[in-house]
Amino acid sequence: HPPPVATDKEEQRRLLENRPDQPRQPKVLRVAIIGAPNAGKSTLSNQLLGRKVFPVSKKVHTTRCKAWGVITHEDTQLIILDTPGLTNPLKAKRHNLDEAMLTDPWDSMKHADLVLVLVDVSDHWTRNSLSKEVLKCLSQFPHIPSVLVLNKVDILKKKFLLLEIATDLTEGIVNGKKLEVKSALKQDSSSSAKSPLHITQASPPESKVPGSPFGQEKNQAQEGSGLDKSNDVEGAGTGEAQGPKHHGPKDLKDMKGWPHFQEIFMLAALHGEEVDTLKRYLLMQAKPGPWEFHSDVLTNQSPQEICDNIIREKVLEYLPLEVPYGVAQVTDIWEEGECGELLIVQSLLVPRESHKRMLIGRGGKVISRIAREAGQDLMNVFLCDVRLKLKVEVK
Repeated sequence: HPPPVATDKEEQRRLLENRPDQPRQPKVLRVAIIGAPNAGKSTLSNQLLGRKVFPVSKKVHTTRCKAWGVITHEDTQLIILDTPGLTNPLKAKRHNLDEAMLTDPWDSMKHADLVLVLVDVSDHWTRNSLSKEVLKCLSQFPHIPSVLVLNKVDILKKKFLLLEIATDLTEGIVNGKKLEVKSALKQDSSSSAKSPLHITQASPPESKVPGSPFGQEKNQAQEGSGLDKSNDVEGAGTGEAQGPKHHGPKDLKDMKGWPHFQEIFMLAALHGEEVDTLKRYLLMQAKPGPWEFHSDVLTNQSPQEICDNIIREKVLEYLPLEVPYGVAQVTDIWEEGECGELLIVQSLLVPRESHKRMLIGRGGKVISRIAREAGQDLMNVFLCDVRLKLKVEVK
C-alpha cells in the first residue's frame, strides 16, 4: 500500500529532506505526463500512485502547478511529474492563470527520462491530432523517449475508431516501424467492437523485451481496450542512437501526430483499467541510478497544498463556468483535535456577493457537500480522521 502523507508540515518537510533508504542496486525513472488541459493527467497520476494526491475535475486547469508523485516498488523509484495542461498565453489570460502554468510543463520535460503523452479519445473534436503545444513540446525534446497513452477508451462506443486515432496520432509509425492495421472486426460503423484490436509492425524489431505490454500481458487486456502488436515491442530508449530528427516550426504545421512514439497504451484511467500494465512497463524502463526520495514519501507537496488543491477541485466541480477561478483560499486553523483527528478551518474568499450565494447554495447545500467530499478525500490522503469546516466571505 502506498504510504500516507504526513499531516504536519514540518514532518513532511523532514521526510522530504530525509536521505533516501537506497537499496543495493537502485533504479529510477522520471516520467513527465503531458497533454491538453483535461486529458486526465492527474487522474492517471493518482491511479499510478494508488492514492489521490492530485486534484481532479471536469473543468480545465484544475492542476495549477507542477507537483511530483513518488512510486517506490522494490528496488525501483518512479517519479511522476504531474503538470498543468499545455496551454497558450491567450487561454491562460482568459482563465486568469499565472505565468507558471505556461512554463511548468516545459520545465518538467527538462527533468524527464520518459514522457507520456495523454490523449482523451472521448473528445471527438481533438482526438485525431495532437495539439500544437504538445507537438511543439515533443519537438523541443526529441531525445526523450515518448509513449502515447489513449485515455477514456471506455467512453468510446465504436472501438474500431481507436485504430484510426492511433494511426493519426503516430503518423502511422511506432518505434521506427510502420504500423499495419489489421482489425479483427468488420469495419462497420454500427459495430461496437467487442473483440480486441490488432496493430502489427511491418517488420519485427531486433530486440524483444520480456513482459512488454503487448507481449505476455495481452491475454489479460480488457477486451477492446488494449492495442495488441503481433510482436513484442522494443523497450523505451532502445532506438535512441539514431534518435528522431529535430522538427522545425514548418514541419509541425503539417503534422497531426508524432512519428517517434515508442509504445501505445490504451486505458480508462478513471476506472484504473490497464493502468497496471502501464505501471509495469514504466518500472521496466527504469535505469540504474540513486533514489531521490525516501520510500515513505508519496509526494513533494506540503499537506496544506494538497488540502487547498482538493478543496479547489470541489469548488471547480460545483460552481458554474468561470466563477471558481476567482475563489481565493485562506487556512485559518490546522491542528490536531482532542481525539487525534485533524481539524481544518478554511475561508473561501469570493469577489462578489452573488458568488458567495452560489458557493453556499440553497440551505447551505453546496458548501456542505464540498466540505463533506473534500474531507473524505483528505482522510484517504492522510489516513486519519479529518474534520473540515469551510466559511465563505466576500473579499
